[in-house]
Amino acid sequence: MNAQMKPVTAASIIRKQTYGVAVKNGNNAVCIGNNAPVVVQSMTNTDTSDIEATVVQVRELAKAGSELVRVTVNTPEAAKAIPAIREQLDQSGCDVPLVGDFHYNGHLLLTQFPECAQALSKSRINPGNVGQGAKRDVHFAEMISVACRYDKPVRIGVNWGSLDQGLLERLMDENSRRMDPWPVKSVMYEALVSSAIESADKAVELGLPKDHIVLSCKVSDVQDLVAVYRELSCRCQYALHLGLTEAGGGSKGIVASVAALSVLLQEGIGDTIRISLTPGPGEARTREVIVAQELLQTMGMRSFVPLVVSCPGCGRTSSDLFQKLAAHTQDFLREQMPFWKRRFPGVEKMSVAVMGCIVNGPGESRHANIGISLPGSGESPAVPVFVDGRKVTTLRGDNIAGQFQEIILEYVETRYGNGY
Repeated sequence: MNAQMKPVTAASIIRKQTYGVAVKNGNNAVCIGNNAPVVVQSMTNTDTSDIEATVVQVRELAKAGSELVRVTVNTPEAAKAIPAIREQLDQSGCDVPLVGDFHYNGHLLLTQFPECAQALSKSRINPGNVGQGAKRDVHFAEMISVACRYDKPVRIGVNWGSLDQGLLERLMDENSRRMDPWPVKSVMYEALVSSAIESADKAVELGLPKDHIVLSCKVSDVQDLVAVYRELSCRCQYALHLGLTEAGGGSKGIVASVAALSVLLQEGIGDTIRISLTPGPGEARTREVIVAQELLQTMGMRSFVPLVVSCPGCGRTSSDLFQKLAAHTQDFLREQMPFWKRRFPGVEKMSVAVMGCIVNGPGESRHANIGISLPGSGESPAVPVFVDGRKVTTLRGDNIAGQFQEIILEYVETRYGNGY
């Protein structure tokens, strides 16, 4: 190596310091900020007044790995349902904290239904939707007063689509008087950031501690989101919630969300995330939780479940066996994690490779904790399996998936169960 050269090292993520916010339900306390692991959260799409349906979906999201679950609280019926939802979740052993999402009438619902305010672990307030003119400050103060009374944290969530019009008009007027006016989009950025910070500072004046506040400034464009959060992060130390609002569905929603959030997370910005996907017909709401987990895990920020490394396939892989095995193996690993998590600490960091031919198959399999290299076109129908870089067996026959699954189970029991 040239003496002038420095060794190449992987990039590191240095989290920006923010206040730590504890979101509690019983003995379960989820910490947001203060260099705690980035928290994954999601939101139900049930009618909250339908207690049974909401309980089912909250449990599904929590089982998938959502560490906070937000529910809509928009009517008296929804507010009345919250205590019953919390009770049923607790009785079933699901202690995930619930976050109430309030717009327009949150000041009424939180004050008229104190049992709702007590049962929720956190509330979300949109400064653009709490009222107009003088009523805005009164309604906002009422909601903050409830949070103080019950010692509950609050997310002050500003949205591009529901921005405080009074603030925007004020900033537009100020901009028109500048010698060199800003572009309109820059004024919009400033309105988002100012709305969040001014509202947070007002909440502190009203008695809410800084470590009870989470901020968000959500937009639907990737570059806009990156620009706004960079500015927000520079100007405050409040914990930050990241999310691309109205991201869309399918691959578009996933790509857009990951493109925006990965840039910010790499820069150390963000304490909790949500991937806001439009579910496809019949698609589980849990998809957004899995995408959030995989984003954090592939960035090396957290580990949730062993992830499968697999090749895309090419002209050498005429069979779809490796594709089916890769999908089957990833599903199997996710299904096992609720049980493994309790018995086998560290298993979530295990790596598994399912490869499709001899070009990269053996090499990639040796890099994984467990790897399997299936035969490509014209290759011998033998399937070598590697454990911690060493070839341990060769599989043949019609039950390769079952045999590979047994090897994984044995490895997990030995490696993570007995202090390997």
